[in-house]
Amino acid sequence: MMLESVTRATTLTMTDPSTGEELKTYPSISRDRLDGVLAAATAAQRDWRRTSVAERIEPLRRLAELLRTEAEQHAEIISTEMGKPVSEAIAEVLKCATACDYYADHAEEFLAPKAVETNAERSYISYEPIGVVLAVMPWNFPYWQVIRFAAPTLTAGNGGLLKHASNVTGCSLALQDIIERAGFPNGLFTSLVLSEHALVNEIIADRRVAAVTLTGSEAAGANVAEAAGRALKKTVLELGGSDPFVILGDAPIPAVVPNAVKARFGNAGQSCLCAKRIIVEEPAADEFERLVVPAVEALQVGSPLDPATQIGPLAKPSFVDDIDRQVQDSIAMGARLLTGGKRIPGPGNYYAPTVLADVTPDMPVFREETFGPVMAIIRAGSPEQAAIHADDTQYGLGASVWTADVAKGLRLGADIESGALFVNGVVASDPRLPFGGTKLSGYGRELSVEGMREFTNVRSVWTASLSVD
Repeated sequence: MMLESVTRATTLTMTDPSTGEELKTYPSISRDRLDGVLAAATAAQRDWRRTSVAERIEPLRRLAELLRTEAEQHAEIISTEMGKPVSEAIAEVLKCATACDYYADHAEEFLAPKAVETNAERSYISYEPIGVVLAVMPWNFPYWQVIRFAAPTLTAGNGGLLKHASNVTGCSLALQDIIERAGFPNGLFTSLVLSEHALVNEIIADRRVAAVTLTGSEAAGANVAEAAGRALKKTVLELGGSDPFVILGDAPIPAVVPNAVKARFGNAGQSCLCAKRIIVEEPAADEFERLVVPAVEALQVGSPLDPATQIGPLAKPSFVDDIDRQVQDSIAMGARLLTGGKRIPGPGNYYAPTVLADVTPDMPVFREETFGPVMAIIRAGSPEQAAIHADDTQYGLGASVWTADVAKGLRLGADIESGALFVNGVVASDPRLPFGGTKLSGYGRELSVEGMREFTNVRSVWTASLSVD
């Protein structure tokens, strides 16, 4: 289908989450212009797919170089638009460069034909590009989410269209600019500034789009999956998470506490992979509560552009309302407030780093995904009960287990459904490992060889010679 030819001149205005002040206004793309972008992407991808993998690697290596050289510049855009502390934003940009290096080093291996023994003279599996892929991406890791899609997808010979979250439009356009400056063909990767969400479904339905990947909420994922299903197009969905952080009674608590704080409060708790529920076996619970409170109270809250800041503002005012409702409702149901539990007065979307104890499975901070700086501590009477609590969620993204006995941690982890299991480590995405979830956390995989092959046509090839009498 072709996009309906209707022009609507609209704009998107960015707001500084640390002050509430307007930053910049961007014009939204018209439907007429969007049709041209799709045509250009299709043409660029048609030529790009004919290039060798070795040729595609060259701009990928330049992209890694640019990301490292310009890390502070891009980090400032991230921090200003969505509030991430600038030290974390720099780390995010540098992680993007690492992913580019990884795929530049391994793309030829991952995309090489794989020989298979059959009765043919020659038979093999090839991994071929599928076309232009639409990426619908969130605001919380505005560079990493995009690069972990774009690096393998473009290197596999595909094109990319980015529909980024509206509050990080500057990040979206900066990404298109740096990808083009790295040497990828013009039109191959385009950031779409859209003010009409309905256009996303129309883009999915367009015959020039081959597949869709989304990172976001379950509601957004269901909408995209429905639209893609009607068009019979592949989707990869990375959705919400309520990751358990399980501490067994034999774990050395002084060593675990800093990791628990890091796992829970990174990006002000605004991450699908954050440890949302801290499940502590009874023998360790009192010590953990005693040590974690001062560690949380020591976190520096402030301007995201201050290098000393560890907790910045939440990305939107509504997020402060959401997290405060979850906290206050849980307290009303019997949770014990150890620290925080309130908005921080003044401008910006700030919420005090919070610790709640005596949390039970019926409370919002256990049952719902908490996207903010709130730690929920749940006591478990045994390792078996800890595993039951950990798996008592509709999500299945990551899980970590902390114990002096790694074998015991692996056995307990086997009872928790998740896309990733870390024993004595903070759950994190890594270009070398596949990333994705189960249950309502989505399906499909990003990163590693699996992520590169997600958007390829896995093609069987069988050949034999014709005999001439």
